[in-house]
Amino acid sequence: MKKIRDNTIKLNQFLKLMGIVPTGGQAKLMIQGGDVQVNGMLETRRGRRLVPGDKVTIEGQTLEVNLNNNEDQDVVIDFTEQTE
Repeated sequence: MKKIRDNTIKLNQFLKLMGIVPTGGQAKLMIQGGDVQVNGMLETRRGRRLVPGDKVTIEGQTLEVNLNNNEDQDVVIDFTEQTE
């Protein structure tokens, strides 16, 4: 698992870690295909940096980013799921 040092994560990495897509290639296709929104806005950049509190919406499902990082532990990625 990658350490998150600056309390951000790239959008494509977030989609993979959350199990939305199995590969980075599929994340790229979904993002560039216009299937992903961040904070209610269409996002087509796979390298978009997400910060805690950002809301990612894909396929009618909204995930809220919550990154917890402790130097002595692995990164914990929490999310709040909302269906619209």
